[in-house]
Amino acid sequence: MDTTSRPEPVDIDTLKAKIGTLVGQSRWRVVDQPMIDQFADLICDHQFIHVDPERAAGTPFGTTVAHGFLTLSLLGGLAGEVMPSIAGTAMGVNYGFDRVRFVAPVRSGRKVRATLTLKDVDSPEPTIADLLYEAVLEVEDEEKPAVVALWRVRAYLSDGVA
Repeated sequence: MDTTSRPEPVDIDTLKAKIGTLVGQSRWRVVDQPMIDQFADLICDHQFIHVDPERAAGTPFGTTVAHGFLTLSLLGGLAGEVMPSIAGTAMGVNYGFDRVRFVAPVRSGRKVRATLTLKDVDSPEPTIADLLYEAVLEVEDEEKPAVVALWRVRAYLSDGVA
């Protein structure tokens, strides 16, 4: 059972004061073979390096590895554990990624976590706040992360920013 709670909402000025800082790290989550297999079925990508442990053992990875898109998609739930929200937000949406890099593989059975650094906060309209994070998906006991990206999140504010 997950007992992780989201951070309390903050006002936009408090969030702007956090620009350039680490806002949080999620819990570790295991990426196991059943997860990889389910993702392969979902996206119809059954390349052997993902779903055939015996054959994948002969690759430089030594075992099966998670799909890059699986590792990227894990950022959503994990980052949600630590991503601050703005008070008065009616809805938040994923607004896209810039410079996504799949730096290192996630081998089956390894643990990953999300690390978020707030890079910018912008208010293009009184009822919108755009947040930019450096998102990193770390792999436990690995020198290199699995994914590094700039992540854009948009908050729609019910009462306006001011």
